[in-house]
Amino acid sequence: MMLQHGSTQLLCLTASSGVPLFTRGASKQLPFSVIGSLNGVHMFGGGQGVVLSCCETEGGGKVVWRVFQDSVMLIAVSGGAQGGAGSSSKEEEVCLQRLLENVWSCMVLVLGQDELTSVRNVERLKRDLRSCFSLIDQLLEEKQEGILGNLTHCADSLLPPSPTLVLEAVDGFAQAADSEFGCLMVHGRIAAATEKWWRLAPQEVVLLSALIRSLSASGSASCDYPVFLPQGSPTVAHRLLRFQLLPGADVCVLCGPTPSLHRAESGLVGRFWTPLVETLRDCLAVGERCLPGSVSLRPDVLALLLINRETRRSVSCVRMSTNHPLSDLPLPSKARCWELLKLFYVFSTTRYFNQEETLSVSPDESAQRGNTDDFVLGFSHQPLQCYLVTEECKSYGLQTPQHQLFLLTPLSVPTFALRMVATQTLSDIVAATGF
Repeated sequence: MMLQHGSTQLLCLTASSGVPLFTRGASKQLPFSVIGSLNGVHMFGGGQGVVLSCCETEGGGKVVWRVFQDSVMLIAVSGGAQGGAGSSSKEEEVCLQRLLENVWSCMVLVLGQDELTSVRNVERLKRDLRSCFSLIDQLLEEKQEGILGNLTHCADSLLPPSPTLVLEAVDGFAQAADSEFGCLMVHGRIAAATEKWWRLAPQEVVLLSALIRSLSASGSASCDYPVFLPQGSPTVAHRLLRFQLLPGADVCVLCGPTPSLHRAESGLVGRFWTPLVETLRDCLAVGERCLPGSVSLRPDVLALLLINRETRRSVSCVRMSTNHPLSDLPLPSKARCWELLKLFYVFSTTRYFNQEETLSVSPDESAQRGNTDDFVLGFSHQPLQCYLVTEECKSYGLQTPQHQLFLLTPLSVPTFALRMVATQTLSDIVAATGF
């Protein structure tokens, strides 16, 4: 059983009978006999009182199982990681376990928990699950640059040049729409949101952002979409109203029966957002850098991921340059930098840093994950910094009570200088933006 190196296939089956509900991912589907074997070995283990959660294949691939609500079994089959900063079997397992958690939650987000746990008609459920495919495919897209929230469970954010103006507009727009939950999305990242939006469970914020990106990609100027909150409201739907303000900029609210889509679009959007067209253009101009012009990054920073541990928000960026003025060595491509940044994040949080748990799960499910390496238990203290040197770049991680910073630099940067580069980068961003 082999998939293309680096590819992942997702299988969804009924937990009781093993009936396939859907498969997504790799272009070459696994044979039905293999799917049956994967289900059968898990059922055999369960009958012997053993929970089978993960195994490795001879070709370096990995299979991860997870049963949700005794109703749905999700299986992720990976062809193996592509290697790099801290790449190992443990990192891949963590990513696949997080993928299964996210896929289950996105199914609840779209269909509701009752539809998934009380299956009366399997064929109907198969049809209904098709509405989740675009969102699931987005979670499976490993090369999705700049979006790390699916892994970190921190909201991918963009820091606008005029945060007060856009926040006031979001608050006013949400209040006029009879809602306390509103946000402004720019380039698929949250630029501003109401206080209640940030009080949603971190995974809910991440998955709502993914859903809004999916709806925006459909090309519609507005939509009225029913959603269930996997933790806050898994059985009662809310309405997600989304409006495109400019290409790349969307405003959204979670609300009840009122207002109608037409009333909100015709009476509220223009009223609150027409005066801010230039401000929105300034937000769009920030682009994939996600940081306003007031932040000046050092030239020896290739890529960074900065997490605010208190608000569960993150900003990340990769520098566009393909060479470095202080080095003749080739630099990793932009896509490779994003991949290395993800790998270093998992490397650091499974070995050294606290990985805050953002999900409400049962003790059995928590025990299945076991994302932290055993040798961490031997530490008599909490590590605050770590670094890694590979053939492609140098990586440095820094943890404070409020932040986690993950940094990539060229190989030409002296190892002894990495700490200074990281601390100065963190200080510059916080001082300029208050993030």
